[in-house]
Amino acid sequence: MVIFMKENTPKTEIESIKCKLELLHCKVHVSKGENSFILGLTGDKSEINTMEIQCNKNVEKILSVKEPFKLANKVFHPECTNIQVGHSSIGGKQIAIMAGPCSVENKEQIMTIAEDVKKAGATFLRGGAYKPRTSPYSFQGLKEDGLELLKLAKEKTGLPIVTEVMSANLIEKVSQVADVLQIGARNMQNFDLLKEVGKANKPVLLKRGLSATIEEFLMSAEYVMSEGNENVILCERGIRTFETYTRNTLDLSVIPAIKRLSHLPVIVDPSHAAGICWMVEPLSKAAIAAGADGLIIEVHNNPENAKCDGEQSIKPEKFNELVKSLSEIAKINGRAI
Repeated sequence: MVIFMKENTPKTEIESIKCKLELLHCKVHVSKGENSFILGLTGDKSEINTMEIQCNKNVEKILSVKEPFKLANKVFHPECTNIQVGHSSIGGKQIAIMAGPCSVENKEQIMTIAEDVKKAGATFLRGGAYKPRTSPYSFQGLKEDGLELLKLAKEKTGLPIVTEVMSANLIEKVSQVADVLQIGARNMQNFDLLKEVGKANKPVLLKRGLSATIEEFLMSAEYVMSEGNENVILCERGIRTFETYTRNTLDLSVIPAIKRLSHLPVIVDPSHAAGICWMVEPLSKAAIAAGADGLIIEVHNNPENAKCDGEQSIKPEKFNELVKSLSEIAKINGRAI
């Protein structure tokens, strides 16, 4: 249920209605527009008398939200969310560019790549310290040592860090270094983990599961938001289809769909979507043209010898060229890189 208040309703009246509703065992989320407030209700609404609320002279209208996701719903929050992370942002006019290696391998590697992607225009440094792999025998990341190297790269470049957290017991440790906590595709429906990052005071980058529908994707975001953390970034990274030529199939339709359904920013991971380095450029361009709020791209200085996903990583010089061309596409949508 969503209650739209009339323009210029006093804040004291908003607070009074909010308190009354909370006494009826509802959770009330207040969103402020340019001239009015919107009250979004979640939880048990059985005791609410909608007729009584509608009779309040300050209430414009009441809407019932059919979709199961509430906090992520654009009806609850009509204005698009812009998440500020240091001097960078995700969801505003400036398109976020997250770049870096799949895995942190050593100090020289991460420091070199961090400096290169920053010069090219990246606004975030991505890199894996803990790596979930299909095979238990594959490189699993440097773990704590990887976090320390990411910390050094952040101190050197000033770039905010995006890195994956794989389990609830790692959240505190990863949060000491990370500015954005990434939830990988395999953990999109790890609801216990989602609830725990929902309690963390860090933005969450949530990747779409391999076979998740758009509604399931948004419901996973709802798990995070229901615990109080509303700074969620949705990431399309390709879904599993019958096609075997590419690693996954990039679903660009998710961008306009989410923009219609939700206020949350949505970015695209062209590297994991295709799994092929030469496809990163055209897919990145298509994503920005479709209205994505950002990209997360794998960049490696020596992809031929990378310990993880070298075949989908582009070199720094190619990344530099890509960012320049993306800035021209962004202008078409009235945005900038």
